[in-house]
Amino acid sequence: MKMTLKRALGFTMLSLLMPCLLLGLQAGCKTNPPTAAGLQRLQGTWEGVALGQETPGGPFVKSADTITITITGNSFHFHRDTNFWFETTITLAAATDPQQLHATIKGNAPSQGSNAIGKVVVAILKIEDRTLTLAARGDGSEETPISFEDEKVTRYELRKVQPQKKNTQSPKTK
Repeated sequence: MKMTLKRALGFTMLSLLMPCLLLGLQAGCKTNPPTAAGLQRLQGTWEGVALGQETPGGPFVKSADTITITITGNSFHFHRDTNFWFETTITLAAATDPQQLHATIKGNAPSQGSNAIGKVVVAILKIEDRTLTLAARGDGSEETPISFEDEKVTRYELRKVQPQKKNTQSPKTK
């Protein structure tokens, strides 16, 4: 009788735990919809300017250079000029406020050397009024920015641009 009771108890426990195990596995195999949706919002080419403080506590001042960021899937290409660009892969951290973007550097301009390869840059981001705002600390800092107004960040304000269509027609002669 003891053996039958143990088997019945074991079978009951297994029947109760199996659905939980299957649901847990199913949930773990799905992609994270908020992260995928977040990356989807970022897809495309963005152009704008960098802003930084010339003096601590002073106002943010726009740079003269145009910044271009192109995001395709999880590939993130940052370009200021031929001597300052980065190829990275990005992920969005779940449940962060403000939203955090982690960019792992895969390549950069030859003039910058190879010390940055493999480093992770953490930025915060927001999209408001069709403007993408990113804030990151420079000079290899691994600190996560706290706010977009933090005096230790460079802030980037960018607007989505339409991709340039290549003219495949040959020019007409007169």
